[in-house]
Amino acid sequence: MGGVSPAVRGALARIDGYLGLAASLFSMASFVPQVLKVWRDEDNRGVSRRMYVLTALGFALWIGYGIARGDAPIVLTNSVCFVLSVAVLARLVWLDTDRAKPH
Repeated sequence: MGGVSPAVRGALARIDGYLGLAASLFSMASFVPQVLKVWRDEDNRGVSRRMYVLTALGFALWIGYGIARGDAPIVLTNSVCFVLSVAVLARLVWLDTDRAKPH
């Protein structure tokens, strides 16, 4: 961006920040309906345990990447998503274990 004025560069940097913030908020919010479904409603129909294992591992790797880069927004966003995905996974295991017990 050699020929771009400082004002345009500053505006692009602000847009970049807003896009990153919006992406983070949507990523974190995307897990809330699933967390509510499995915790509040105890409904794990159609929820893939394998998918959540892979998702949690992916978020753990993103956290490591963010730490290595010293990028706090990447670490924070992926930490929240990691916790939410592990919450779903934990509840899936709990529900499966509870249903397997003789009543």
